[in-house]
Amino acid sequence: MSRYSRRAFTLAGLSAAALAACGNGFGGGGAEKIDARVQRVLSDMYARYPNTRQLADRSSGMLVMPLVTEAGMGIGGGYGRGSLLVDGVPVDYYSATKANVGLQIGAQQYSHVLFFMTDNALMNFRRGPGWAAGGDIEYATPEQGETLRAETTTSMSPVIAVIFGVSGLRIGATLEGTKYTRIIPG
Repeated sequence: MSRYSRRAFTLAGLSAAALAACGNGFGGGGAEKIDARVQRVLSDMYARYPNTRQLADRSSGMLVMPLVTEAGMGIGGGYGRGSLLVDGVPVDYYSATKANVGLQIGAQQYSHVLFFMTDNALMNFRRGPGWAAGGDIEYATPEQGETLRAETTTSMSPVIAVIFGVSGLRIGATLEGTKYTRIIPG
């Protein structure tokens, strides 16, 4: 591969990552805008996947990311902002940032909710300077028209992630490698 094509390839990947970070509609606005989007996404999730109400009722807290945008071409990235709800009330705001390298092309947007099923899981999330999604998450990715499986709502996992509303053309939607950082919306 020539030097020019490597540079173009890398520049295209970095451009895609920058677009993912900026193009998700969260470039401005404060807590009120995030809160409104969080409530719309929760209403949609409860209507489409009624079993998520059981998860919400049993959880110690929920991190709701109304819109995460990912893009990549070799090098990729993603970004979104949302809020942490405890007893249905926003207590903190977080950004989700993702970077990756590998065989990938395309862009997608999706919503996700992390249900913290134990007080300890919620406490570890809130006390840390940043938290990276890892192997302690159980994924529940309902397909269009499906409900969540019964074993998901009775799971003993400390954190359950529900990913939904996927649009765009990109392979996969996972939270593995996503870093969550507390922010002050402005």
